[in-house]
Amino acid sequence: MKDIQSQRDHRRIDIQKVGVKNISYPITLLDKEKKQQHTVATVNMYVNLPHHFKGTHMSRFIEILNRFHGRIDLASFRQILTEMKIRLQAAASHMELDFPYFLRKKGGTASAAIHEYRCKMHGSLHEEEDLTLEVRVPIWPPLPTQGRDVLPKSLGRWGVAEICLRFRHFMWIEDLIQAVEEITAHDLRWPAAPGAGAESAQSVEQTTKAIGDKLASLGDNISWFTVTVKNFSEGFTTFASLEWPEP
Repeated sequence: MKDIQSQRDHRRIDIQKVGVKNISYPITLLDKEKKQQHTVATVNMYVNLPHHFKGTHMSRFIEILNRFHGRIDLASFRQILTEMKIRLQAAASHMELDFPYFLRKKGGTASAAIHEYRCKMHGSLHEEEDLTLEVRVPIWPPLPTQGRDVLPKSLGRWGVAEICLRFRHFMWIEDLIQAVEEITAHDLRWPAAPGAGAESAQSVEQTTKAIGDKLASLGDNISWFTVTVKNFSEGFTTFASLEWPEP
C-alpha cells in the first residue's frame, strides 16, 4: 500500500502542528518519600512538519508512547521527544503531560492528609530542548484555634499559586511545593481577624513577591520562573504575577 502521508507536497506550506490530544495514560513519577508514585496523565503529543510532507501517521505517536509505558520521567521525556522528531521527520516535537501529584502531609495530629497538586510538564525539541514544569499550589487559610469539643470552622480556599519554571538540575516536586507553602501557609488574614483593619490582609502582590524571592533564593537549580497568585472572591478574582529574570 502506498504511503500517501509521507509523499512530497509541492505547495510548500508548513504544517505548524499535527498530533494527538487528551490521551489518558498511566505514568510513574519519582517520589521523594516513597521513591515512586503512580498516577494518570492527560497527554498531548504533536510535531511541526516541513512543507514537503502531506501529513503523518497518527498511530506512530501512540506507538512511541507505548514503548515507554510505566516509566515516563525526565530522562524518558527527552527520549520520547527525540524519537518523535526522528521517526516523524519533524522540524520540532512537543509533548505535554497534565497530571495530579499526591503528597501526604502530617499536621499537628498523628493523622496525615493527602493533598492533590495539579502539575504539567511541557517539552519541546527543535534545535535545542526546552522543558518546563508547572505546579498549582492551593492556598488555604490556616484554621483558627478552636476550643475542645468544637468542630473546626471551614474557611474555604483563599486562592492558588501557579508556578512555571525551567530548571538546570533535577528538583523534587515536593521541594518546590514546600518552598511555596513556606510562604502561603502563614496567616494571610482571610477572613480578616476580628478588629483588624483591611490593611492587615495579605495582598496578592505581597504573596507573589514573597514566593518570587523564595524561588530566586534556590540558586543555580532554577534558570527561569513565573509566579501567578490568584485570590478568589465573590464575583471576581484578583491576581498578581511576576517573571524572573525580568524580560
